[in-house]
Parts: sequence; structure tokens; C-alpha cells
Amino acid sequence: MDPKDAFAELGRTTFIDVREPHEYEAAHIEGAVLIPLGQIVARLGEIPKSEPVIVACRSGQRSGLVAEHLNVAGYEAHNLEGGLVAWAAAGYPLVAAGPPEA
Repeated sequence: MDPKDAFAELGRTTFIDVREPHEYEAAHIEGAVLIPLGQIVARLGEIPKSEPVIVACRSGQRSGLVAEHLNVAGYEAHNLEGGLVAWAAAGYPLVAAGPPEA
């Protein structure tokens, strides 16, 4: 999903950030839930199946793998194309954080 379409879904869908905690703390999409790539399988129960999810990382590679995995597992998941790099380049906001929400 391109950044424009993903931005339009803010507040209507779950955003999952699959980067590492230090990456998330530096900048993330407001409201995104941090579930690092290495924890996805163990934390599937935290990801709602009742609504689409948008998966994000820095460039779209890690999130693409996770979105594929989630779709196979029965979720409606979309990869944020180009990741947070493309999101920021399109002018959409990022926020910095203290400790990440898990």
C-alpha cells in the first residue's frame, strides 16, 4: 500500500511497526504498535484479524515479509511500500517516543 493510501487509513486500521525498539523510539507513525520482526510469530494473538493491518519498517523489506506471513495466516495485511522512508518523503508525520509500547 502506498503512503498516501496508508495515511488515509490512520485511525481506521492497525499499524504494526516491525523494526527494533531503538528504531521505533527515534521515529514512528503515531499509534503504530511495535512488534519487532523476531517477535511476530510469538505475538500473533496481539494483531487483530477483525480489521486490515498495515505493516511498516524502514524501507518496506521487513514489513513485506511480515505482511506476506500475516496474509498466509488469515489476516488482511498490507505492506507500507517504501516504508517509513517513503512515508516521510511524502510529507506524512512521524513522532519520536520514549520507551516503545509493546
